[in-house]
Amino acid sequence: MSEYIVRSARSTDIVGIRNLLQPLVEQRILLGKDLAVLYGSVQEFVVAESGGELIACGALHVIWEDLGEVRTLLVRDDWLHHGVGRAIVDRLEDNAAALGLTRLFCLTFEVEFFGRRGYAPIGEQVVDPDVYSQLLRSGDAGVEEFLDLAHVKPNTLGNTRMLKRLN
Repeated sequence: MSEYIVRSARSTDIVGIRNLLQPLVEQRILLGKDLAVLYGSVQEFVVAESGGELIACGALHVIWEDLGEVRTLLVRDDWLHHGVGRAIVDRLEDNAAALGLTRLFCLTFEVEFFGRRGYAPIGEQVVDPDVYSQLLRSGDAGVEEFLDLAHVKPNTLGNTRMLKRLN
């Protein structure tokens, strides 16, 4: 394997991110996102590239004052188990800390991967009732998954809701 770099995504990376995402959408592992949504959230993404090709990506979405979500984390199959996913998560956690976030949420099938990074499964109520009522108004699918709303449960079957407290 050659070397790779992790960097902030650029708008010119969005089609490549969508292309990385598509096989996992087809396998129903990740939810698909329209190009317009991806372009609108380009500033949330970091990517890993090697030889000019995207090999991985991940995004940090701010949910609340102290809370963010690691989302759309994926590594191309031929780069699995080479530390790329860890490097992406490390960069997202650094970005979260720079924004003043103290907790990070993820919804994942990769419980062991996130568990090794300090994430732990969570129960139902992880925000106070006032914040919960505010978050209900967001209209964001990831926030709805975080809140564990009944109408998103069919999309999240088999996933584990996990949370990490940043230092």
